[in-house]
Amino acid sequence: MPIYDNATKIIGVTQLINKRYSEVFSEQDCNIFEAFAIFCGLGIHNTQMYENKAKMMAKQSVALEVLSYHATAPEYETEKLAKQPVPDSNEFQLCTFKFSDFQLSEDQTCLGAIRMFMDCDLLSTFQVPYEVLCRWILSVRKNYRPVIYHNWRHAFNVTQTMFAMMQVGKMHDLFSDLEVFGLLVACLCHDLDHRGTNNAFQTKTDSPLSTLYGTSTMEHHHFDHCIMIINSEGNNIFQSLSPDEYRNVIKILEHAILSTDLALYFKKKNDFVVMVESGEREFASEDRKELLRGMMMTACDVSAIAKPWEVQKQVAELVASEFFEQGDLEKNVLHEQPIAMMDREKKDDLPKMQVGFIDAICMPVYKV
Repeated sequence: MPIYDNATKIIGVTQLINKRYSEVFSEQDCNIFEAFAIFCGLGIHNTQMYENKAKMMAKQSVALEVLSYHATAPEYETEKLAKQPVPDSNEFQLCTFKFSDFQLSEDQTCLGAIRMFMDCDLLSTFQVPYEVLCRWILSVRKNYRPVIYHNWRHAFNVTQTMFAMMQVGKMHDLFSDLEVFGLLVACLCHDLDHRGTNNAFQTKTDSPLSTLYGTSTMEHHHFDHCIMIINSEGNNIFQSLSPDEYRNVIKILEHAILSTDLALYFKKKNDFVVMVESGEREFASEDRKELLRGMMMTACDVSAIAKPWEVQKQVAELVASEFFEQGDLEKNVLHEQPIAMMDREKKDDLPKMQVGFIDAICMPVYKV
């Protein structure tokens, strides 16, 4: 009797001979034997699935090991950065909302990131080894792709705005040191491995990322990539935290990075407006504080719009260039008409669209 798998493919044969007492096989014997063959098929199929799963898990472990190795900054870069003096925050003008990174070199942006963590007293508070911080910052920079806008420098600028909010805007008074730690890390990691295309594009192209994540596709990927780097050897800036602190900071990280999805911002914006207009200024409860952290992430993410005109204009051109590249992909690869802000042929309408972006997204969050 053949043994089938779940695809009705024959994977074996079972045979029953020499019934005891020289009796012939009855119909009941045949039914029992058929059930036994089905059971054998399930057993063999499950065994094969388990073996395949074990092989896939082994392949995944090897892939993650290789990825982790290549994702981590080289040791010589870490040693070089660790030996450099870290300029004062005033030299980099980190404590101002007019900050611009255009005049800074790549190495200077890394030193600026170190300075922000130092000025928030996070290294001593959470016993972060200086070399680990240097390696982690370099690893984060390495894991940003060289896309036009959503790159390492954008992440650095978002982090600087959060730092200015804490130091100049006195928002530090509302948060614990652990929350500040989590927010700065979230800002620096919030667009890790960005491909220069948005969530809608991932869905349209049926990318592996859209299959893996149902909603907030890129934001989930950014968070997972952040955790992958932290778990890589020599990059665990949270290594001295207690188990409770670690769980809390990961929760803060995840919520903060996911909050940069504007779809979630629109869902929660009205709740925040009502809360602030009702006179809330303490944000004592965790749910209110979480809502505040999410709005701060959005405010930092779009903060280029609040910079001096010379800076704002250059950033707007970078954003538009990246959008136009996605629009070109939609036209040439998907054969679809892109939305206006991503259509290169409608670049003359860019100022009007920029004003619309300011009115719909930026102004409401900055007003409250």
